[in-house]
Amino acid sequence: MHLIDNESKLTVYQSAFAGGAAGAFTRAVGQPLDVLKIRFQLQLEPIEKGSKYSSVLQAVSAIIKEEGVTTLWSGHVPAQLLSISYGVLQFSTFETLTQLCERSDPKFYLANKHWLNFSNGAIAAAIATIASFPFDTVRTRLIAEQKTNKAYRGFLHAFSTIVRLEGTAALFKGLVPTLSQIAPHAGIQFAAYKLLTQNVLNQFKYFQRKINVSSTVESTLLANLIAGSTAGFVAKTVI
Repeated sequence: MHLIDNESKLTVYQSAFAGGAAGAFTRAVGQPLDVLKIRFQLQLEPIEKGSKYSSVLQAVSAIIKEEGVTTLWSGHVPAQLLSISYGVLQFSTFETLTQLCERSDPKFYLANKHWLNFSNGAIAAAIATIASFPFDTVRTRLIAEQKTNKAYRGFLHAFSTIVRLEGTAALFKGLVPTLSQIAPHAGIQFAAYKLLTQNVLNQFKYFQRKINVSSTVESTLLANLIAGSTAGFVAKTVI
């Protein structure tokens, strides 16, 4: 039975589509949590001193009561643009770099693939972050404002207002600290994910499935889910 790394056989376009689709789905489901996180981060009063939001459930209840349930998806348009563009660029860049390394020097790649996965993941995340950062800035502005005191009428209005009043550079405020956090985080995540799928989980038949008559196998969906969640946990813990 011949075991392969099925991800290395994906085309750049397939990787881009998968990254964009995953980003869109994750953002749609997780947007309310992002709204809550930003509201808590912007809250100046300590929780123990009578702040507006004292817990997650209380914050959800207060936001829905005062501003409506749709507020939990405030800034969803720029958030989707952020997630989709980030996912497309990150995964397509990572796949491009990986294929380039494999073709350039196969022996060197096999001997150093874990370090290359880390560096390629970090580079891919940095490129994706720079390209999508304006969407993140607009998203944060839209989420931060409350319905009772709105400065922006929507994504396009917020984008144009920021550029007109503060300059284009304002769209990239906070880019450097973001890069210093996201690049190593993504590097660790990609390296850990590849390590788990290629060297750990693939040793168990339960996490393998046959993909053709020549007995070539690839990781199952469950294996990818375990590897992805574990890699994310490890990266978040380290960084």
